[in-house]
Amino acid sequence: MSKFVVAGITQIETIVKVDKIPVEYANITTCPDTIFTSAGGDAFNESLAFSWLGDKVDFLSVVGRNQDMSVFNPVDRQITLNTDYILPIIEATPTQVVLYDKTRKQQIFEDIKDLRTAEYRMAMVPPMIASSDMVVLSNANFCRPFIDIAKEYEKKIAVNIHAFNREKEVYNKDFLENASILYFSDDTLDEDPFDFVKDMADKYSTDIIILGQGSKGLILYDKHKNINVHYDTVKTNEVVNTTGAGNALFACFLHCYQESGDSTTSIKNAMLFASYKIGYMGTSNGFMTVDQLEQWRNLIWGGSHHGNPLSNL
Repeated sequence: MSKFVVAGITQIETIVKVDKIPVEYANITTCPDTIFTSAGGDAFNESLAFSWLGDKVDFLSVVGRNQDMSVFNPVDRQITLNTDYILPIIEATPTQVVLYDKTRKQQIFEDIKDLRTAEYRMAMVPPMIASSDMVVLSNANFCRPFIDIAKEYEKKIAVNIHAFNREKEVYNKDFLENASILYFSDDTLDEDPFDFVKDMADKYSTDIIILGQGSKGLILYDKHKNINVHYDTVKTNEVVNTTGAGNALFACFLHCYQESGDSTTSIKNAMLFASYKIGYMGTSNGFMTVDQLEQWRNLIWGGSHHGNPLSNL
């Protein structure tokens, strides 16, 4: 069991299944079991994933002043997150609407409210970071002060870069320069993915970079193993909804890497974890336990590399 400090975005998400994107106009569309609303956000989802995997989590975030905190712990969920460090200090909780179709195409509407001006109360943070194994951040403005504290206590920093593009590179410089482990999604990437990963690694001397590529899989870069390699996806469940899969993958990778120090073993486990996750509706559903993860790994790879669909290293 490891201890993670997770600081980042928490939001209310509505996921809508549609026939196809773009959506054709209709005055009203009635279709059962196609709209799902719950809590989400990268920090929220990562904290849940860590908790399911048996880790200790200090989950720090900001929400609207009138936010009902009970939505973050629905009664039918086995895992309960500590909401003491979710501060209701902004005007309203960020929200997101995700339209998705059967081809896994998504259209996302995002409203971050006044999140950019939020300032977290940092007085309580140093003792948490001092006792942690790793600090996991979103690239939100209020997470920047966490960097210096993590550096002061010589803690490894992992950052989930949300919606990166070259125009935002200057905005993300603090995070890019200080993270040992970076996660990107290729959703907004318009350049060769291998070149992008190598450029980021060379420019910022990052130890490990993961570039999520949706249904195409991902790219793993590890400076110490001298690899920059693509992995195809692995299947455990029929795809229901992919929202939150990247957060689940990142958290599982960090959990496994903190325990093993082996990026290739960790990424295989993380891909299994995310593959199972996308068989469930909602970003906060469908997390494996450690036992389930081990069972799936043995089922697919049989404890060896023979016939391993990911053994392309």
